[in-house]
Amino acid sequence: MSAWPTSSATVSTLLTLSDITTASASFDPDSSEYETPLLQLLSEARSKGYDSISLPLTTEKWKARWAEMCLLKPGSDRDKEIGAEQKAERWRSRPGFSMDEVTLTRLDEAEGLTVIISDWLELDATDDWVRHDAEIALQQELAYASYLNIHSAILPAPRNRDHVASYARIINSCLKNTPYIHLSVRLPIYNPSVLHPPASASSSPLPGTKIPNFINSTPSTPGSEKFSVAPESQLDATWEMWDLIRSICDYNTRLTLTLDLSPPLPTTIGVLSKWAAESVRSILLPASTFIANGKGYPVLPKTTQSFIRECMIHYPNVILSGVSAGMHSRGGETAYKQYVHHLEKTSPAVQAAERTGTVENFAQGYQDYLQAPLQPLMDNLQSVTYNTFEQDPVKYRHYEEAMYRALIEWTGEDRIVFCIAGAGRGPLVARCLRAIERSGREAFVYAVEKNPNAYVTLQDRKKREWGNKVQLLFGDMRFLDIPECVDILVSELLGSFGDNELSPECLDGAMRFLKPKGISIPSSYTAHLAPLSSSKLFNEARAAKDPKNLETPYVVMFQAVNILSGDGGGLSGKCGPQIQECWEFVHPRTDPVLDDRGLPMTNSHNVRSAKLKFYIPHAGVLHGLAGYFEAILYGNVGLSIHPHRKDQISKDMLSWFPLFFPFKEALYLPSNSELQVSIWRLTNERQVWYEWHAESFLSSPIVQPAESPGASSIPTSPSGPVFSPLIDADDPLIGQKGQVFNAAAPVYETVKIGQTSLHNPGGRSSWIGL
Repeated sequence: MSAWPTSSATVSTLLTLSDITTASASFDPDSSEYETPLLQLLSEARSKGYDSISLPLTTEKWKARWAEMCLLKPGSDRDKEIGAEQKAERWRSRPGFSMDEVTLTRLDEAEGLTVIISDWLELDATDDWVRHDAEIALQQELAYASYLNIHSAILPAPRNRDHVASYARIINSCLKNTPYIHLSVRLPIYNPSVLHPPASASSSPLPGTKIPNFINSTPSTPGSEKFSVAPESQLDATWEMWDLIRSICDYNTRLTLTLDLSPPLPTTIGVLSKWAAESVRSILLPASTFIANGKGYPVLPKTTQSFIRECMIHYPNVILSGVSAGMHSRGGETAYKQYVHHLEKTSPAVQAAERTGTVENFAQGYQDYLQAPLQPLMDNLQSVTYNTFEQDPVKYRHYEEAMYRALIEWTGEDRIVFCIAGAGRGPLVARCLRAIERSGREAFVYAVEKNPNAYVTLQDRKKREWGNKVQLLFGDMRFLDIPECVDILVSELLGSFGDNELSPECLDGAMRFLKPKGISIPSSYTAHLAPLSSSKLFNEARAAKDPKNLETPYVVMFQAVNILSGDGGGLSGKCGPQIQECWEFVHPRTDPVLDDRGLPMTNSHNVRSAKLKFYIPHAGVLHGLAGYFEAILYGNVGLSIHPHRKDQISKDMLSWFPLFFPFKEALYLPSNSELQVSIWRLTNERQVWYEWHAESFLSSPIVQPAESPGASSIPTSPSGPVFSPLIDADDPLIGQKGQVFNAAAPVYETVKIGQTSLHNPGGRSSWIGL
């Protein structure tokens, strides 16, 4: 998997109409090796090392003609109005350009370009006719771009929140009418109405328009990033517009985002994290966004640096504009491009992907890729699957350490008997023999395996490596009998959610092998959940058009995702930590009801359920649930894929990616809302399955008289992080303790605002076979 080719961000330059006009004016066809001034300009830009080029599709003459036809000027006489309307009607019936209204006329000019659609088109204008004519103009521009075989176009930014639905409807229509072109919606992080106040009549090129510029001509200076910060409702407004647009467009995979970083970014990282879960294709980075460092070179404010580093997981196209204008005293145009590459190289996500031995490097090419979980009881694994999991040195090192500690702490008889339940191709057997050698104890190993193909490999290893130290037993651990009871039972049956590969059911049968005071490795494991947003995973789950896909848990190496929950009790004080524990399984069980064979009479003891309440600090869309597990092997030796604890417990473990429980319907969650998740692990005599459901709530304070008698403190659930038994609870990396609410705290009432359907009832779409 590590041999998968790595990707990287690209850096583009934005050519302006002024650049094109200047090139045309200085072009000498007799002395130039190029046939057109644009070809020469594009060649010069590529010679500077840019990966691609963006430029406007149309000229000022097109804007002037459209305005003359479609916008009535105040005080114009009736004859002129009739003449303009006749021109407009002829254009509406047969939209088209004249040659001087476009910047490109040839296929060789358009090759590899991203075009900027006219940013003065008001697709969300208040006036119905302006919107109507803007839609026709947009369709005309996209049709011309498609004619030139252009595959990517950046759309004008939405400006009017009241008519974003109209904007989205128009984009959806364009996606259907131009099936081969990718459209990218340009959006600033802030609410455009905050960034761009209404333009005056003298400065607005079209009446009533507010046009954001791609290039801000005002140079930045050190400290210029200190702007007034908009309240979170305004910081959420742009994302909410995007959410509406992509929802109306039904999450079309050809619709992406171009994030405009012209304005300074807010310092609240939580507000920005939601963009990591979106389909960011490009980042627009004007020279005016940069500030000068102490030596005069262009650099970015720290918040913008951090945000771009996080965005590098998308391998975006970074579009630089205005970098040849000399806004900064040192470095020239090259310095901006070099700085973007520096941000990519110092991105934690990129560094992790390039570092050998990390899970990010191991999973190259599989990020955000849905994989069906294994069916270990129903299916016999292929050798290549075993080989993949055996590449994980961390897991087996921890298993060896757990067995070693169990050996040196064993107080029973001198001869210790092991059973490796589910030996596969033998990696645990080899680690067990190494632990025995390290401990100096006398021990013997039974290796049980039901896969007849893997059993051949075990026979070969016994002959070549293990000899009479190991006895092989072929069969299903649930029904097989072994020659003697064992002291230590070792298994590696865990799944991404702990129990999702039927470890509890398998070990129920294998516990017959254990002596009364025997040890199980692992001794316990827990399942954990968090609410997740990811438009990519949502689209992937919907792609097959089969309803069952949206009721199936998937193994996924998360990348472009956003965990929606935050730590803290929420307004109601009843919410838990960001990632919450669902349930636990402990081995060996001390309270089973067994039949004559020593097996459980039913599987009802392995049924579980959980009701979890999460605080949602920032607005977002719920697309699914992220599932994790944590296991105690022996003592304080464990395994974990819990995002907050994995690096402390089993850093760089490769064997497990998280589990993704998708939702059929995207559920919008406003800021400061609460999400209640219910999940069940259910079973019958043939299979095990999960069902899941979510409800959303808002809390508002109840106004009470100040002299209300008998006031008492409000009981609350613990809201701080839940500590792992594998980590010292005082570890400062874990987080703050739970909040305490006193008698003076306000009382809140909770109002339900939404819910999902019940997913996978009765295991109708997905299950694990017994």
